[in-house]
Amino acid sequence: MQQTDTLIRDAELVVTMDGDEISGGWVALSGGTVAGVGPPGSEPAAARTLSARGALVTPGLVNTHHHIFQNLTRSYAPATRYELFDWLRTLFPLWAALDEEAVEVSTWVGLAELALGGCTTTADMLHIHPRPRLVDAQIRAAREVGLRFHPTRGALDLSERDGGPAPVEVTQSVEEILADSERLVRSYHDPAPGSMLRLALAPATQAGVSERLMVETARLAERLDVRLHTHLAESRGEEEYCLETFGRRPVDQFEHVGWGTARTWVAHFIFTGPEERERLGRWGTAVAHCPGSTMMLGAGAASLPALREAGVTVGLGCDGSASTDHASLWLEARTALAAARERGGPAATTARDILRAATVDAAACLGREDGLGSLRPGAPADLVVWELDEFAFAGAHTDLVEAWLRCGPVRPRHTLVQGRPLVEDGALTLPGGREMLTEHARLARRIQRLAT
Repeated sequence: MQQTDTLIRDAELVVTMDGDEISGGWVALSGGTVAGVGPPGSEPAAARTLSARGALVTPGLVNTHHHIFQNLTRSYAPATRYELFDWLRTLFPLWAALDEEAVEVSTWVGLAELALGGCTTTADMLHIHPRPRLVDAQIRAAREVGLRFHPTRGALDLSERDGGPAPVEVTQSVEEILADSERLVRSYHDPAPGSMLRLALAPATQAGVSERLMVETARLAERLDVRLHTHLAESRGEEEYCLETFGRRPVDQFEHVGWGTARTWVAHFIFTGPEERERLGRWGTAVAHCPGSTMMLGAGAASLPALREAGVTVGLGCDGSASTDHASLWLEARTALAAARERGGPAATTARDILRAATVDAAACLGREDGLGSLRPGAPADLVVWELDEFAFAGAHTDLVEAWLRCGPVRPRHTLVQGRPLVEDGALTLPGGREMLTEHARLARRIQRLAT
């Protein structure tokens, strides 16, 4: 192998998610892709070397569902004891104050937080649009930070006066939503292998949008060849709304409007039965599993093993930074492990099952077919070197992958995206982080209507 750009070497264990776990292994990166992986003693020359001694190396984690802007109302006291619909009604009036500055700063801070938690690719649903070009502001922040980004153009078109949950200030007409969706895709979407930016279309929930918007968005996504995303079977309130409004259960309505396809991935999928899970498996519709958020809101969590048994691809998601109040995909992975074992017993799920959901299966949710989520030659050069703290991991010698989720908390020593370190030796490499946090505090206090 010729000299590579970067060599990560001397790992306690390299987990490729491509069938290999290599003790003492190395990973070589060049030109934004993985150039090679191998055992100790076979390392290539490299322009730069990063140590993984005493650490675990995995592919970068992939976040399949998020609402980054919600970090502006994190742990907002008046909403912390509510279920989903009352929680939304409390926060919608605050989110109506979103503007480009607030979205750009909150996205920068949220992406930095994700990188510090070992995430290298994230989807995001911005479904509140009180002002134009807010997704553009997100994209500016993502390009500055350097995280791989899959923004989904969220939408609400039913206001409270139409029977929906949102104030009119944060809703738009079907025509506005479709026009802006097409503009964003044509301006920014990059379908190429190794892409740093892909768009998807995302009416927020069938309990907040019209049937027409769902139908027209599915047609637009097919014409533009982009993916579809929404919340589905998230709460009892959604179930009641769909039965009262459409005379159908959420999954039946979802199929009725043309969303039951392999183009789609949905968030949560909790309140379902075996036959509905099997239908998703047949359609090829994937699920973003976000147990931390839905458990915090009192809705419980989907069964990851039951979904997989039905043939459904399941990825992990942090969900909103105002429901779970964190953006650590490692913490969400640990929560997913505990939730699955609580429901199905101690043999129901392993740490490797969860790591698969956070990497290769999460990448599949986003429609990636370029090796994202694995460490194999030609795959995007996204990886994490996990610090195995000497105290938290004392005594963990037989299985470092299980220890990765059972011990901890764990933070990355290094997080690399496209071969570029965003976190190095435990610290962000991005300049201006302290200034961004100061700006974020100012904007969050303004949106929460607090005295400055």
